[in-house]
Amino acid sequence: MLDEHLHHTVSVPPSSVWTARLPGAPHGPGRPLTVADFTEEVFAHLPRADQRRWAEVYLAGLLTTPGKKSIRNLALTVPRSATAAQSLQQFINSSPWPWDPARRAIAAQVVARMPVAAWATGIAVIPKRGEHSVGVHRRFVPEAGRTVNCQLGIGLFLSSGDTSVPVDWRLLLDERWCGDERLRSRARLPLSAAAEPVSRHVLGMVDALAGTGLTPPVPVVADLRCTPEAGPLVAGLAERGLDFVVELHPSQPVLPAVPAPSRGTEQPRPLPVGEYAGRGERARQPRVISAARADGPVRHLVVHSGLVRLPVPPQPGRTAPQPVYRLLTQWSAAERRPIRFWLTAPTDRRADEVLSLVRHSVRTQASLKSLERDFGLLDFEGRSFPGWHHHMTMVTAAYALHRLGGVPADIVEPADIAEPAAADGRRLA
Repeated sequence: MLDEHLHHTVSVPPSSVWTARLPGAPHGPGRPLTVADFTEEVFAHLPRADQRRWAEVYLAGLLTTPGKKSIRNLALTVPRSATAAQSLQQFINSSPWPWDPARRAIAAQVVARMPVAAWATGIAVIPKRGEHSVGVHRRFVPEAGRTVNCQLGIGLFLSSGDTSVPVDWRLLLDERWCGDERLRSRARLPLSAAAEPVSRHVLGMVDALAGTGLTPPVPVVADLRCTPEAGPLVAGLAERGLDFVVELHPSQPVLPAVPAPSRGTEQPRPLPVGEYAGRGERARQPRVISAARADGPVRHLVVHSGLVRLPVPPQPGRTAPQPVYRLLTQWSAAERRPIRFWLTAPTDRRADEVLSLVRHSVRTQASLKSLERDFGLLDFEGRSFPGWHHHMTMVTAAYALHRLGGVPADIVEPADIAEPAAADGRRLA
């Protein structure tokens, strides 16, 4: 059996090899975290000691291996072992360990050491070659300005004023993967895996985090520029009584907050938010507000704030009024047009408060870049669904340990509200 193989193929180094402190000072109360201690906390649910030690090897490798975090390179952290790469490969790709308990334990560590001000979402675009990696598909990526072959990972992050740490992930799957039994079998997709939109994945992670009771409800800050279908997420968050700020794709349809007064009057038709925000009074009444940046200087932003509804499918017998949300629009002062759009509830939140929450999304984007550059987010070489989740869990643990243990001085992460890379509003589809 696999676990027996892990136990016998190599002499796993004792955990004391990796008990050195991480660089920097502790981020929260208590003594600095060590790799050994963190492994014992996060992977305590693994039934065998050798499994936990291979988790420690993988975690230490992600933190110390320069360059690409391939299994072959991670195995080099195990001295005098010819079979470490094979054992790590099996631990990640074949061993049937559950990842949810590890992610809950990571969240518990984060909550214990960091004040959580928001739950933020992040989208990881993971380029791939070929068609065999689970969930791979072709997608237009505005940041790249082209269509790429990739996986799409959807992450939920716990965010403070200083940092944003992932605690859960979902892999976007389309009908090609979910409707083909041959592909499902090859990728080892569980019966629960289905082709679901980004919004449903986000709501699932929000529900899972809320169910842990680790952190009281805080505003949800979601970046949905990847899809013009924010309606289900907005409605779902409102139904759950959660405050939120959701950034919209320019093609997201919206409606005026006040419908036509009678049935005989023609109802307004939905308009893309990019078009709606640039029309009439909304185009003539933007105002300038000051937004403080993390590094001190104040940036002046041109914004407009107003109330809107989202179109909903007609339902027989519906009598309740449609919910109203506040739409905050950032304008390009140079181009005199709207460029970014946020929908928020409750509706009485001030524009500067909304932009303060948006900073959590900016911080999450910076964390994603760091995860890609320094922690192996893009480096998983396996093809299976469990393997992907195992690797993402290990990357999450490495990043959490790094951030909670201190940030080296040479790592600088931006914290500002930036204009989008693709100003033409092309859809990420």
